[in-house]
Amino acid sequence: MKKIYIIFTTLLVIGIGSGIYYFTEYRQSKMEFPEDIVMNTQEGGTYSFSDLKPKVRLLEFMYLDCPDLCPNTTYQMQKIRDKLVKQDIFGDKVEFLTITFNPEMDTTDKIKTYAKAFDINETDGWEILRGTPMDTKKLTDQFDFLFRDSGTGEFVHSTATYLLDADNHVVKVFGMGEYDFDKEEVYKAIMKEVE
Repeated sequence: MKKIYIIFTTLLVIGIGSGIYYFTEYRQSKMEFPEDIVMNTQEGGTYSFSDLKPKVRLLEFMYLDCPDLCPNTTYQMQKIRDKLVKQDIFGDKVEFLTITFNPEMDTTDKIKTYAKAFDINETDGWEILRGTPMDTKKLTDQFDFLFRDSGTGEFVHSTATYLLDADNHVVKVFGMGEYDFDKEEVYKAIMKEVE
């Protein structure tokens, strides 16, 4: 009986360890930008994932009609951006990407208004991207970011933002919103990658 208990405990520990590894290291290592995708920026330009310069990137998926998490996360990112500008590294060494997962409703004009509300165009280095629904789905799938229209015009979606190193590998996944996106923690993680 004792032998069965030891075997069961060992298998349980191995299973839990494998699960932790999958959900942290392995799954993150598979997250990457599909190189065949080109999206439009808030200023009407194009952004290609095939020729990215080495920069630390903070990636946020959102939709413009989100009532809480998305705009709050963007607001927190704005505060981090302001600190990075003072460090003279934003745009040159660090870039923020905010990507709508609702491109059919989030028009170019709406995106411009959102960018203005958060002073996103005040400095170089922060792009709000909009692509085709197919390209958007391909991109969100790469990062295991899930979203679904609830039927009311609001989306149920994952609450994750992603920090990528200069080689575009995900090094940390943060939450979204006032309580799960700790701007001090995110700032420190960005600075660690830049140094």
